[in-house]
Amino acid sequence: MAYEVNGQTVEHDEEGYITNLGDWTPELAEVIAKAEDIEMDDERWEVVNFLREYYDEYQIAPAVRVLIKSVKKTMGPEKGNNKYMYELFPYGPAKQACKIAGLPKPTGCV
Repeated sequence: MAYEVNGQTVEHDEEGYITNLGDWTPELAEVIAKAEDIEMDDERWEVVNFLREYYDEYQIAPAVRVLIKSVKKTMGPEKGNNKYMYELFPYGPAKQACKIAGLPKPTGCV
């Protein structure tokens, strides 16, 4: 299975997570988001970029609790809460946002 981006094929697993993290580009993020019925806007990009930085630092995709706690610490309580995150990523902030960010499936996600 694969995504098509700018004439290139990017492989992904059966759940839609890309298999080679180095293949990620902002254009690919748009394609994945579209497949997830998500319209990328500034708020969603903020979370996706946050996740990519988090992964660079810790080499792990955070589970939803850790994600929300970290977002609260960096972006404040109005963004670091379940309600806000689920409005942005209705199928699970950690799972969906990590997929769009080109990261592996978060630990602890079923």
